[in-house]
Amino acid sequence: MPTKPSILLQHLAPKHLLTRFAGCMADCRTPWLAQYLIRSFVRKYQVNLSEAVMQDPAGYGSFNEFFTRELKADARPLAQADWICPVDGKVSQFGPMREGRLIQAKGQEFTAAALLGDAAQAAPFRDGHFATLYLSPRDYHRIHMPCAGKLLGMRHIPGELFSVNPVVVEGVPGLFARNERLVCWFEHPQYGVFVLVLVGAAIVGSIATTWHGLVTPPRRREARQWLYGGAGQPEASEFLQGQEMGRFQLGSTVVALLPPGDWRFNPAWQEGRAIRLGEAMADLH
Repeated sequence: MPTKPSILLQHLAPKHLLTRFAGCMADCRTPWLAQYLIRSFVRKYQVNLSEAVMQDPAGYGSFNEFFTRELKADARPLAQADWICPVDGKVSQFGPMREGRLIQAKGQEFTAAALLGDAAQAAPFRDGHFATLYLSPRDYHRIHMPCAGKLLGMRHIPGELFSVNPVVVEGVPGLFARNERLVCWFEHPQYGVFVLVLVGAAIVGSIATTWHGLVTPPRRREARQWLYGGAGQPEASEFLQGQEMGRFQLGSTVVALLPPGDWRFNPAWQEGRAIRLGEAMADLH
């Protein structure tokens, strides 16, 4: 169980200020500082650079360039599954939703309506499924499509920047619906509408998507929304399964909402299990 001092520190710490400072450091292109940060990180977390397109740390101009590094095309083969895992990381929680509620940790739940910031949008997922996937600092931080889909919309919701490490998640009620987040919804021709929520956190320098670019920073007080494919709206992008859709700088969490259906998750999945982009996540029976 988390200690009270550790959770109290999360409430008292100047999280937005620390995150802005971390973002400036990670963006710094002063060679000696960038290389010090990159090489120290590689040693501490034993990063496997042999998977990356650029394997030499000296080839990265900033820590953020290194942190969001591109992997070789064959580094993450895609499983034959209806849904594949969209990230490297660990399974936090997954399973069916109960009356529109998701499990955050043992004894804690939060609602899809609070997570999405829109009760009407959450209503169709009342009997859907979900998966919460945690990306630690050492993981690959690009996010890929779990299945093919047409982009329908994106909503940035300002909020807190609590850490998303497991200890804090267990100790801060409703954390994923309180933190800053980017809600992206898509439509698959067979499965229907599904959602990927990119959750911000302390020290996460930015969240970006492939179609929009940098969404945050700057961090704003008002929610923003973009719709695609309708009259007078930007064209809706079509994505293939496994295609990159976004990225984090300095780690966080992705919450996936699957529409109602007889979804069967990978039988090897369990809470705390390490996962890899491209492995089987779920099949529709």
